[in-house]
Amino acid sequence: MNRRQFIIGNSLAALALCLPFSVKGNIFMDDPKLSDFEKRLRPVGRALEFEDYYVWCNSPIEGPDGKIHVFFSRWPKAKGMSGWINSSEIAHAVANNPEGPYEYISTILAPRGEGFWDATTCHNPSIHFVDGKYALFFMGNSNGKMNTKRIGLATSDSLYGPWERPDQPLLLPGKQGSWDDLLTTNPSFLKHPNGEYWLYYKSLDTENYEHPKFPVKGNRKYGLAIAKSLHGPYEKYEHNPVIDFSKLGDNKQCEDAFVWYENKKFKMLARDMGVFGIDYGLYMDSDDGKHWSNPQIAYQPLSKYINQPEAPKHLNRYGRVERPQLLFQNGKPTYLFTASQGGKYETASAFIFKIV
Repeated sequence: MNRRQFIIGNSLAALALCLPFSVKGNIFMDDPKLSDFEKRLRPVGRALEFEDYYVWCNSPIEGPDGKIHVFFSRWPKAKGMSGWINSSEIAHAVANNPEGPYEYISTILAPRGEGFWDATTCHNPSIHFVDGKYALFFMGNSNGKMNTKRIGLATSDSLYGPWERPDQPLLLPGKQGSWDDLLTTNPSFLKHPNGEYWLYYKSLDTENYEHPKFPVKGNRKYGLAIAKSLHGPYEKYEHNPVIDFSKLGDNKQCEDAFVWYENKKFKMLARDMGVFGIDYGLYMDSDDGKHWSNPQIAYQPLSKYINQPEAPKHLNRYGRVERPQLLFQNGKPTYLFTASQGGKYETASAFIFKIV
């Protein structure tokens, strides 16, 4: 594997090539590599539970009013869990402290209908304060399906809006046959210490999605795009993808990345899709934001932290948390916001951890 690709490490790669999947799984589980990040997590509990909605993608920020603002995805309960792909909207809620309770304020981005790139869904919000403005990165699609998912950027002078909505996506897929020719989604943004604007994005190739060789369609990887200004244009890093687990075999991959810069290190959380197990999170770090460390466990299955009732039959992701997003206070991460199926309405909600 050359330096353009994500390197897991020689010993781990050797194991991946020599051992059957079941044995590799046992090795990981017998000796889990818990990150220091995971060891600092303390479960707080659920938030943003609505009787008539599924809630996902909970992105927090501390406002100038001292309150905690969360931008989240929601869609009608009647649509079921799969409604995110064709019926999601992005809403705003506020609390006096990170642990809630949260009050719904308004829906800020809703599908715009035929003729728009975000006609059928608005999803994946990630909120940032950049250059005196609030920047809300998100995903929209135009046909209610995977192949038109695109990353966009809405901006506002205030967390209460109004939001300036883009007429065009911020980042498009690659050319036909490339690793990222299907879509752009799961945006993660940071302003680099050198003043550049860095946007990490998830993608996969059309061929492996439409003609899968494994039970999970496609192989999700992460790329990086860089701009000289917030609104772009964003140019893709020539050595993409920067995160690529495909060489490990068994269709290992990840999604839902959240990237930040702390103590002169780039750091990343992501949802695991096969390295340690599908109910885990991954933690990685980097000196340059392009070449990343071996993954460690960022968080464990929800059963390690709380007791839950037996899973309802209609919730097939029950027991894991996804879409990790961090709350920063005084420049430090203080709470981890995630999304998880379950709760009192048997839908999905935010699940919050304190970072101690």
